[in-house]
Amino acid sequence: MLKNKYFDGVIEAGCDEAGRGCLAGSVYAAAVILPEGYENAELNDSKKLTSRKRNELRSVIERDAVAWAVGIVTPDEIDKINILNASFLAMHRALDALKVRPEAVIVDGNRFKPYHTLPYATIVKGDGKYLSIAAASILAKTYRDDYMERLHAEYPQYDWKGNKGYPTRHHREAIRRFGVTPYHRMSYNLLGDAEPMLPFAEEAGV
Repeated sequence: MLKNKYFDGVIEAGCDEAGRGCLAGSVYAAAVILPEGYENAELNDSKKLTSRKRNELRSVIERDAVAWAVGIVTPDEIDKINILNASFLAMHRALDALKVRPEAVIVDGNRFKPYHTLPYATIVKGDGKYLSIAAASILAKTYRDDYMERLHAEYPQYDWKGNKGYPTRHHREAIRRFGVTPYHRMSYNLLGDAEPMLPFAEEAGV
């Protein structure tokens, strides 16, 4: 069973992000406040769960949470401020959207930009240690996966339904063949080598 709280006696929000290492698509983050003393033996790091289990747990989290919200930062914003700052901004947007104001924040990882004046803690592998961070990881992952599946319908040749925008061989080969889309992060090394990138080519038959 993961731990319920890090800070004692305060309203605590757990935060995590999804999509930081992707070549395409927005980065998503979630913030979750769980009830005091909440228990759920099924909550865990989203990467350790099946897609079906993540989606099942999303409904449970949304039902049981005191408050939850998702924040999004677009590819254009990522290119302007870099992915680290974009991840922090997505978390801040999620925290801004909470219907209950947190008094402290716990974050998966080892870096975070302070949110107003609230106390915070960064916890390496926190999504496998604290329930609220695990819940946030599940929401961020499932909402981003849904978003990438919608983009897949628009650009199926990149297999975003399968790779969710991560740098798989298929994804990079599609970039070489068809060029880039408006959803690609142009500040990234999209090809993984020195080949030039082309704009999205309608003449490629897509």
